[in-house]
Amino acid sequence: MESVYYSLFVLIASIAFIIFMTANLKINAFFVLIIAGIIAGLLSEMKPEQIIETLKIGFGNTLGSIGIVIVAGTSLGVMLEKTGAALSMADFILRKVGKKNSSLAMSLTGLIFGIPIFCDSGFVILSPLNKSISFHSGTPIAIMAVSLGTSLLAIHCFIPPHPGATAAAGIIGVDIGQLMLMGLLLAVPTAIVGFAWANTYGKRFEDNSKNNKLEKNIKVDDIHLPNPILSFIPIILPIILIALKSILLLFIDTLDNNIFGKTIIFIGDPSVALLIGLVISFILMNEWSSNKIDTWLGEGIKNAGSILAITAAGGAFGAILEKTGIGFTIGNSLAALGLGIFFPFIISSVLKTVQGSSTVAIITASSLVLPLLPELHLNTGWGPLLTILALGAGSMVASHTNDSYFWVVTKFSNLKLEVSLKVFTTATIIMGITAQIIIYIFSLFTCAN
Repeated sequence: MESVYYSLFVLIASIAFIIFMTANLKINAFFVLIIAGIIAGLLSEMKPEQIIETLKIGFGNTLGSIGIVIVAGTSLGVMLEKTGAALSMADFILRKVGKKNSSLAMSLTGLIFGIPIFCDSGFVILSPLNKSISFHSGTPIAIMAVSLGTSLLAIHCFIPPHPGATAAAGIIGVDIGQLMLMGLLLAVPTAIVGFAWANTYGKRFEDNSKNNKLEKNIKVDDIHLPNPILSFIPIILPIILIALKSILLLFIDTLDNNIFGKTIIFIGDPSVALLIGLVISFILMNEWSSNKIDTWLGEGIKNAGSILAITAAGGAFGAILEKTGIGFTIGNSLAALGLGIFFPFIISSVLKTVQGSSTVAIITASSLVLPLLPELHLNTGWGPLLTILALGAGSMVASHTNDSYFWVVTKFSNLKLEVSLKVFTTATIIMGITAQIIIYIFSLFTCAN
């Protein structure tokens, strides 16, 4: 029993250290995770040389599994932003649903546009259009902002190539294609909940939108945008390729027996599929310029740099926890509590609420949960995949004042702080809990628990 208490102490101390350093002292998560790994190793009486070697292996394995995916996804997002394809897609959806359904248009835009672009970047890019549509349609900005913000967040927390889900897939060991398919299926009802909450509760704050100054009234017709159908191709094609490979592998044990199968394996790999989408995005440029392409791709790589570092550090930290055997010791005790699929959700939601970042919450929680999977009965079958989805659900709860995305939604929409807390923050709580309930129900049928 003493070893259980001590292992629990090491685990709690590691979590407390990470939360304190990232949330209170605002220290970059990369250094915090590496130091936390070293501390956990020393407290577990690992040899110094073993700690260093384990950190290197965990860091390299994680980076190798998801590095290209993150860089390609980030670069694709920059290309869609710079070429105007993002606005083109948003305007296309708006024209199809009509001004009366303007909030639905932005919610759909968030679901589609959010796949290759991080939620904060996506909201910044689309906020001028969002405010313009709010002004012309008369829809309160609180409704518009939360409809867009929640749909972007739903995609961000569940679907690769977003760093949290992608890193968790690398750390826990789940096929990215299968995660993308299941993540999409879960993101849709989760976004619907956010949309419904925005359009019901958000109506109470209609007066807030009347006094909301329109900073930038964009008329999309006055801007030369790429063809909307072409704009969708760089996003949809990689999804189709990745999904095709994953679906075929569900029914066929191996695809490498013929040239067709080998081709599907190659182009259906998430790294290759996203690179294909990235190359196709070049045709969206109004005027071809190798200098622009070089600059934009450079910006994508730069944006991916810190994400790659934090992701790999999370993998290194997880490797240390796995090596120490903390998971086996604590897991035997936790198994008796019957938390099962709720355990990763609880860990992730606590980390998210306290330190603010969904990405850090998922990466850190996946590292903490990995060694516990066998004792939680989540290490086989659908277990690992559902674990990552539960981590994503927890990483939504709750977006508030310590979350940079909260401030993006609030400031770019000119929302009052109290309105954002009442509508957006509550929406993220409801979304996370709803997603977890869906995951739990699905786990009952797949015997993941």
